[in-house]
Amino acid sequence: MRIDDEPAFVLHARPWRETSLLVEVLTEQHGRIGLLARGVSSPRSQALRAALQPLQWIRLAAVQRGELAQLRGAEALDAAPRLSGDAMLAGFYVNELVMRLAPRQDPLPDLYDHYGQVRQRLAAAEPLAWTLRRFERDLLETLGFGFELTHGSDGDPVDPAARYELDPLEGPRRLLSERGVDPRRGTATGSALLALAGDVLPGAEDLASLRRGMRAVLLHHLGGRGLKSWEMLEDLARRR
Repeated sequence: MRIDDEPAFVLHARPWRETSLLVEVLTEQHGRIGLLARGVSSPRSQALRAALQPLQWIRLAAVQRGELAQLRGAEALDAAPRLSGDAMLAGFYVNELVMRLAPRQDPLPDLYDHYGQVRQRLAAAEPLAWTLRRFERDLLETLGFGFELTHGSDGDPVDPAARYELDPLEGPRRLLSERGVDPRRGTATGSALLALAGDVLPGAEDLASLRRGMRAVLLHHLGGRGLKSWEMLEDLARRR
């Protein structure tokens, strides 16, 4: 199958043999695909190699044969965001999450759009935690893993004053204090869930609760195996 003039975002690139790269991209019409880019280490291929950096928006041509497509050409469509510090780690996290959860060769145009949005938000230095929670919500929804945020698993409206455990399959489950579970661990506040549903930036404490709750959901869909970016963020937090 030939792929011509296909817009895509570069998720990851790593050396293969002496002069080539193995590249993962998220395309508009073909979903996530793996590319073999041959001969990109020569001086004449500097522009091509620069276009294959993570977070770069490109237009590519390739031939799909088996699991990997053979790259025939690629050009940058803009300048990739210049990220540093926590924003750079956030970009790495977004890319790793897409590579781990999005299946290959499954057209996901909505995910392509959501990726473009999170890339713009990272470049614009919008609040990182909120940017990531919104992307996690949109990613889960696009992949068919989303759940209702305004109603609990019992069908009752979410109570802003309550805390909820986020069940990966059933959605928010109200946490009762008599269950003997620390309500601050792995749970989200009702007000945070309602803010996420309405796409309204919550307060700092509510936003922090969303991180814990969403991580539990993502870990389930990741098969219980965490992300390297989580380890990097935790190591950075310890050093600080």
